[in-house]
Amino acid sequence: MFTGIVEEVGEIVDVTPQEDAARLRIRGPLVTSDARPGDSIAVNGVCLTVVDPSDGSFGVDVMGETLRRSSLAGASPGTTVNLERALSASARLGGHIVQGHVDGTATLAGLEPSEHWTAVRFSTPREPDGGVGLARYIVEKGSIAVDGVSLTVTGVDDDGFSVGLIPTTLAETTLGSRQVGATVNLEVDVLAKYVERLLSANAAGAGAGMEGSGA
Repeated sequence: MFTGIVEEVGEIVDVTPQEDAARLRIRGPLVTSDARPGDSIAVNGVCLTVVDPSDGSFGVDVMGETLRRSSLAGASPGTTVNLERALSASARLGGHIVQGHVDGTATLAGLEPSEHWTAVRFSTPREPDGGVGLARYIVEKGSIAVDGVSLTVTGVDDDGFSVGLIPTTLAETTLGSRQVGATVNLEVDVLAKYVERLLSANAAGAGAGMEGSGA
């Protein structure tokens, strides 16, 4: 479990492709300072298991499902990534509850800098049947994790959403260096997915009940 408060910007130093998987080595002296094999670290919002932490870096194994759903598929040496250690029971919940289970990706579609903050718009892909995809889980003033950063949604429509980035977020995460066209990882609020699942199950149950009534 994470909070979406980035602790450190790290760097991918090595990528070893494997069959339907990849092994990454990531430099992150802060998050590695107390890391042990088996610990969890969020890498651009993806919860990964630490392997062989040493000399300020750590390895992770990324399975095919994660590569298909996240921007880590395009990772290469030199890529910068947001890093966050798993939440401890005594820590403050400064952002929102983030599982590290990326739902998909979005594209940075627009940047509007101002004196004290930057408005950023992201486009979310539609589903093959024309459905709105992940946008249906996103609400204005709700929380969303973008590359592992906890953000508040300022606007939303069927094609995407907007957020506002303060100078601290721009300076201390990778979002400050991302340009239009960049791919980012998204994790939507898990509660929205549970509600959708329950409503779908209830609707299906009600329909089955009417069919069985002979009406």
